[in-house]
Amino acid sequence: MQVQSNNPVWLITGTSSGVGRVLAEAVLNHGHRVVMTARNPEFLKELTDRFPNTAHVAALDVTNSKQVLEVVEEAEKKYGKIDVLVNNAGIGYSSAIEEGEDDAIRSVFETNFFGVASIIRAVLPGMRERKQGTIVNVSSLNGVVAMPSLGYYSASKHALVGLTEALWQEVEPLGIKVLLLEPGGMKTGIMQKNRQSVRNPAYDKTSGAVKDLLEKQGESFLTGDPERIAQVIIKLVEQEDKPHRLILGNAAYEQLVQKLDAMKAEYSAWESISRSTDFPTN
Repeated sequence: MQVQSNNPVWLITGTSSGVGRVLAEAVLNHGHRVVMTARNPEFLKELTDRFPNTAHVAALDVTNSKQVLEVVEEAEKKYGKIDVLVNNAGIGYSSAIEEGEDDAIRSVFETNFFGVASIIRAVLPGMRERKQGTIVNVSSLNGVVAMPSLGYYSASKHALVGLTEALWQEVEPLGIKVLLLEPGGMKTGIMQKNRQSVRNPAYDKTSGAVKDLLEKQGESFLTGDPERIAQVIIKLVEQEDKPHRLILGNAAYEQLVQKLDAMKAEYSAWESISRSTDFPTN
């Protein structure tokens, strides 16, 4: 595919493996230009060798705000703009709430929430000036549906959902589109990399049972196809009409919709009490 100087420029975080890596390659095959970021850029040499004119690699730890600013400046200097930002970098942590270790909890939030907020703030000035751009935030099914052993991970993704909902209300009048992705389990190898807390036997039947299930089954029960997800992202970025949020995966769709139905039923059941707490009206 012929590459034009005005072809869109993507900045994708967390491209050393998983969906980020697959998406970067798919975008490059699509003829667009990509700034790929990873803590270890060596993992991306194969792509820069194959796409020397359209692939650029930058070392980035999203928790380093100084480095975030430098990478955005580097990307804009090289290609003149950033059309699409995909906040894909993220980490997991398996722990009951009581078991949580302070440094691990903070690390999850630094990467999954504060790092995302940092790079959004760095990219927005250029998008505002051009009155166009797309920001894709990769949340999770667990950004809506929490479960035992994933409370801290879920909390970080809940925070990202709240930030994204506010973001699209702020920037859409400025010509910038925002898309929140809520994927279920994907075969990316991330489960083997997730940090785990020291177990407390008191939680063997709750968070411990979830940990046992994940350890026993590994990724065998995960059905998300990174290749298909990458193609969906490209298609949505290119089309004018975009959803604000999109569930990815059959199991994720069923679980998330069930959660919303259950929430509505519970709120409705207690509606009279909810409505009883205002000052009396005349």
